[in-house]
Amino acid sequence: MAGDLPFTYSEVGATSGEMPRGYHRFRVRRRIGYGRALFEHAGAAILDYRMQKGTGIFHDASTVKAEPGARVTVRLGVGPLAIIAPCRVVYVLAAPNQRGFAYGTLPGHPAIGEELFAVEYDSADDSVYGVVAAFSRPATWYTRLGGPVVRLVQRFIAGRYIKTLPSSPDRTR
Repeated sequence: MAGDLPFTYSEVGATSGEMPRGYHRFRVRRRIGYGRALFEHAGAAILDYRMQKGTGIFHDASTVKAEPGARVTVRLGVGPLAIIAPCRVVYVLAAPNQRGFAYGTLPGHPAIGEELFAVEYDSADDSVYGVVAAFSRPATWYTRLGGPVVRLVQRFIAGRYIKTLPSSPDRTR
C-alpha cells in the first residue's frame, strides 16, 4: 500500500519554508481575484483535489479531501505512454490566510520531491492568490534525459493548476 511506502526524499515538508538545495525549485503565484469568500471557495476546491482534476492528471486518492497521509496518484503523459505516479499528502495548510496541501513523491514516481498547492489571502488589499511551489529532481532515466523540457512542463502545469481555481473578475483598486 502506498501509505506504507517511504517518501523518496529526506526533506519532507520543505515546501512550507525554505526549499532545499540540490533540486530544481520554483514558485508560481498569481492573483485569481478578490475577497474572503473567493479565498474560502478556492481553498475548499484545492482540498478537494480540483487542481489535479481540472488539469486532467488526477487518477485516484485514498480520501475525498486532502489530509496528511492520504495517497494520491496522478497520471502523467498520454495514451499508452502515460504512467501512474504515486504521491502522499505531507501536510495541509489551514492558516487564517492560507489553505492548501503539499504532497511528496513515493517510489515509482518519475521525480523526487514535493509540491505545494495553495491559495493565499492578502488582507491589505483583499487579493486572493493561487500558489504552486515545488522542488524536484529526476528519479528515472527518462526524466533525466528530458532535463530542461521537464522543468518547462512543470512550470506550464503549475500555471494550469492555478487556472483551475475559482476566480473573480479583476477590479480597479
